[in-house]
Amino acid sequence: MSERIFGIFLLLVSAAGIYIGWDLKAPISYEPVGPRAFPLLVFTLLGICSLGLMLSKRPATEWAPSPVLMRVGGMFLVVLAYALLFDKLGFVISTALMSVPLARLFGGNWKQSLIAGAGLGVVLFLLFDKLLDVVLPTGFWLKPLLG
Repeated sequence: MSERIFGIFLLLVSAAGIYIGWDLKAPISYEPVGPRAFPLLVFTLLGICSLGLMLSKRPATEWAPSPVLMRVGGMFLVVLAYALLFDKLGFVISTALMSVPLARLFGGNWKQSLIAGAGLGVVLFLLFDKLLDVVLPTGFWLKPLLG
């Protein structure tokens, strides 16, 4: 039953995506098919797959135990907070704040998680910013230091 409910949800998302993507037009197009071909193709394939999900005959799904679902939900919330805070706090702080709870969810103790989070934020910032020359948000705390 849960596959059919999810299939209906995906079919509604697909229909909304096709509706929104239908009116995509570019004033100047360098491609022969224009900008609307990709979203229409993706949402059409999503609709076909959702129909397959709704119409297939499957045995009842066995859900994961509750602690596993809680960990997955916790990871989702941590990554969502990371995405929302990325521009405001900057790469280093938001990455460190994301890494600590994820390390805890994967079994690290507090000391390991804090060291890994801080190290990951700083090392990845230096790697991307200095070595790969990728511009990352510095956040409000690092702007005065970098100028």
